[in-house]
Amino acid sequence: MKKDIEIPIAKDVHVVIIREWNEDFLSKDWNAYIINSRADEIEMTIVVSKGFDDERQTSTMRHGIGTIASKEFKKVEMLPEEILVLDNEFFVTFFAEGKLFEKRFLFPQNTITENNLSNIPLIDKDGIFAQ
Repeated sequence: MKKDIEIPIAKDVHVVIIREWNEDFLSKDWNAYIINSRADEIEMTIVVSKGFDDERQTSTMRHGIGTIASKEFKKVEMLPEEILVLDNEFFVTFFAEGKLFEKRFLFPQNTITENNLSNIPLIDKDGIFAQ
C-alpha cells in the first residue's frame, strides 16, 4: 500500500525574506514572502512558521494564504529582529495539478543579515532565499 502513495516534489515555489521600509513604523523590517514561479497557480496555500534553536522555540504561526497566481507573490509575515538569531522554518502546503504538495524551507540561525542580501526576481527587492 505504501508503494502506491505518490508524494510529489514541490518545485518553483520559494520562501524569501525581504528587507523593506515600513511606512507605518518608519523603520526597515524583515518580511517573509512566498513566491509562485510555477507556470500554473497554486491554491489553498498554507504556510506554517516557527523559530527555534536547542533551547528556545517561538510560537507556531499558521497563515492561510489562499490562491497565488503564476509568477506572483504574497506577503506571509513580519519577522522581529529578536528571532533572527534562531533557525526560522517555513512549511508550505498547497494544491496544484490536482495534487497536494508540501515543502520545508529553512533560514539557518544568523543567516538573515544585510550581508546576505541579493536581488529577488519577481519582487525586484533585496532579500534572502530559504535553503
